[in-house]
Amino acid sequence: MVDAIDINILRILQRDCTVSVADIAKEVGLSTTPCWRRIQKLEQEGIIESRVALLNPKKVDVGVTVFVAITTSAHNMEWLEKFHAVLRDFPEVVEAYRMSGQVDYLLRVCVPDIESYDRFYKQLIERIALNDVSSSFAMEQIKYTTALPLGFAENRLEPVSAKQ
Repeated sequence: MVDAIDINILRILQRDCTVSVADIAKEVGLSTTPCWRRIQKLEQEGIIESRVALLNPKKVDVGVTVFVAITTSAHNMEWLEKFHAVLRDFPEVVEAYRMSGQVDYLLRVCVPDIESYDRFYKQLIERIALNDVSSSFAMEQIKYTTALPLGFAENRLEPVSAKQ
């Protein structure tokens, strides 16, 4: 269970994971050692999964984002495991979700251009049977963040009672 200080630490780290522990501690009102222990605990508990650098897609030549909706007629573990293995082999697939509703899977694919996406598509359908594949090219990125909303976790905190 996280507390209000943990949530503040998480907000800071989601904004910029290169902030020093000393600066985080100062911002949340702790000394450095207890702050470092909290960060370690958040990592050990799997709340912080990793710390990464976010790259500019255009500057690393993957400025085209494609959302790929997939339906399949195969709904068994053998197919599912093969599909997972196939997706792991494609670095272009940066997100993959099993969905409810009419679409079975939704992928986010990052490539340099339409020709690269076409190569990806041909390799994908060569490796696994799919019922339908629908590709939508993002024209403009309006909002993008990797920061998760922490207000929901904050709302579950028990109020601090005033000491008498």
